[in-house]
Amino acid sequence: MTRIFGPLHKSAAVLTLALGVLAFSARPAHADITAFLGLSPTPQRHSVTGLGVGVGLVIVGFEFEYANITEDPLEKVPGLKTYSGNVLMQTPTPNMQFYATAGVEGYQERLNLSKETSVGTNVGGGAKIGLLGPLRVRVDYRIFKLLGSPTHDMYQRFYVGANLNF
Repeated sequence: MTRIFGPLHKSAAVLTLALGVLAFSARPAHADITAFLGLSPTPQRHSVTGLGVGVGLVIVGFEFEYANITEDPLEKVPGLKTYSGNVLMQTPTPNMQFYATAGVEGYQERLNLSKETSVGTNVGGGAKIGLLGPLRVRVDYRIFKLLGSPTHDMYQRFYVGANLNF
């Protein structure tokens, strides 16, 4: 009599069952969008606005962001537009989620008719704090290191934003 289920078949069946359970119990990726207002103290305090869109797994997330630090020609304070891609390491807690982030960006620094366009890096961190359902408040601090020949090669930014998790 031939054995239908030998040790190899039993191992394959157990492995298939385990992978099936994992596939159906895995948390789906979550996405979020953030609209923010903030301040940059570089070189003097001026306003920043922006928008970020991200996707996150349990601990690792990815975000694409646009930000605009306003120019003040009278005070000779340059403006800065950044377009960045970032990786986030975040806590898996739902109501208060802390994160650290690092990324790369393209930027354009401008003052009057002078412009510098190049690339740079950024690091920072913050928190997403639950309010009601999918609505959260996000606080964020970043340091930008600009390559090329900008007027200021390092910028800081702090913002508070409305974050919608979906």
